[in-house]
Amino acid sequence: MSANEPPSRTEPAEAGVPEESGDSPSSGPSSGVPSTPMPGTPSSPHPEAASEPGRASEAAGMSSGARYGAPSGPLGGVLSEPSRGVRRVAVELGSWLRRLARLWGFLAFAVLVVVLTRHVILPFVFALLLAFILAPVVRYLSHRDDGSQRMPRWVAIVLCYLVFLGVLVSSAALVLPRFSDDASRIGANLPTLYERVNDEWAPALAEWLESNFPADEGVKPLHEEVVTPGQSVYLPPDTAFVLTPLDDGRLAVELPPGSLSMLPRPDGGFELRSGEPPAESVDLETRIRLWTSQRIENLQTSIGDLVSFGQSLMIGLARSVFTFFLVMMVGAFILLDLEKLHGFARSLIPMAYRDDFDLIAKGINRGLSGVIRGQLIICLVNGVLTYIGLFIFNVEYALVLALVAGIMSVVPIFGSILSTIPVVIVALFSGEGGLDVARALAAFAWIVGIHLLEANVLDPKIMSSAARIHPVLVIFALIVGEHYFGLVGAILAVPVTSMVQVLFMYFRRKAWKLDAEMARVERRVERRLSRRYRRSSDAGPR
Repeated sequence: MSANEPPSRTEPAEAGVPEESGDSPSSGPSSGVPSTPMPGTPSSPHPEAASEPGRASEAAGMSSGARYGAPSGPLGGVLSEPSRGVRRVAVELGSWLRRLARLWGFLAFAVLVVVLTRHVILPFVFALLLAFILAPVVRYLSHRDDGSQRMPRWVAIVLCYLVFLGVLVSSAALVLPRFSDDASRIGANLPTLYERVNDEWAPALAEWLESNFPADEGVKPLHEEVVTPGQSVYLPPDTAFVLTPLDDGRLAVELPPGSLSMLPRPDGGFELRSGEPPAESVDLETRIRLWTSQRIENLQTSIGDLVSFGQSLMIGLARSVFTFFLVMMVGAFILLDLEKLHGFARSLIPMAYRDDFDLIAKGINRGLSGVIRGQLIICLVNGVLTYIGLFIFNVEYALVLALVAGIMSVVPIFGSILSTIPVVIVALFSGEGGLDVARALAAFAWIVGIHLLEANVLDPKIMSSAARIHPVLVIFALIVGEHYFGLVGAILAVPVTSMVQVLFMYFRRKAWKLDAEMARVERRVERRLSRRYRRSSDAGPR
């Protein structure tokens, strides 16, 4: 070193001035003045630093604690890692909640639009259902298994519509004449049925009621008591007359005007009766005849309303035809741009939730496939089997009853129960000599067998496991849908319940996954905390 050269920074500048240690506030990178590190610090090359892991961990904890705001000192390294893990989980949870709020905001807006347009949205809902039913057929006709195009999509849609309309027209051509004949027979047989009820069944019913529930004969006295002269007679509080014993053993009765009458009895006593004239006795047979006659008269008086009913029927028929073609047209547009509509709906979902959206859409598709397509197949099978059974047992109006059973099967549980009642009643009245109980029981057993086959074979085979909904939940959904939206609500109750069930199961799995992640973080933090605490305890104080 020359005389003009300043002293080196690695040597003491002046005697008696202590060297700056690494713990000095000015020893950071911004000071520009490096200092000789003290033994025991992380940057010290002294071998003592490598032999004391507790102090190294302590120093690392001090630097980490300075970054995350944890306390410095011996416990700084212990508290820094839990703080970092909890902060990370809190940040992820807050971000997840913000994304969830945005998603639910969009869903709330969609629900608001549906509520505001609920009076005109019904045709579009049925168009969506039609597109959902025909979508697999259109996909099969337009694309091969390897993804290559077989025919244009619009051609596949036209073919599906032609087949659908052809089946509908053919079924109407086959069913409507027979249905009209059965309806005409029902109208022609109503007078005969009325005469049979009035002449045969009403007397039999009245005789059975009178034999099992006989009417009371006469009027029993309210109070009987033997009294002697001078003895007071107890009478109920509401008694409308006064009895006074006389010396000769007789009773003096004071009656209000027109309230009671005293009639002599064969044994020398007297019987008190009400002063009101007794009601005329009318037997049950006469009452049944009067009730039936009144119903017929009411029916005859309402014939004058048939003109207005016919006008309403024509207006309703025209509205139904318009709604039918509107549903077909909107369904065709949905089928034509189904992929674009799905992509547009997916683009409205935040990027972080698109995988979840695909998962929910797949679950809803699987559930609705079982509910809608499966229920339609079950309706068809139910109607066909009902017609076969009624034809075998020679029940009148078999085709009409089979159509009613098939259509009412659209509503689960209640539809099957309600469709059984007219079948049993018509089978009971189908006998030529009166009531045919054996035929009614046979028809009832056949219908019960169809329902057992549906519940134990068709439902598990046709409906997928994802579409299975508990019967209690189905009944609750049907009651709620019918209460708020009538018949349409009852029809759409089960599909909507299937969608709600898919959403509920998704969010439940999401919550379980979040709980499991939180539990794993807590266990990891506890393990690190315990390990750091043991190391600091083994190292001891400085």
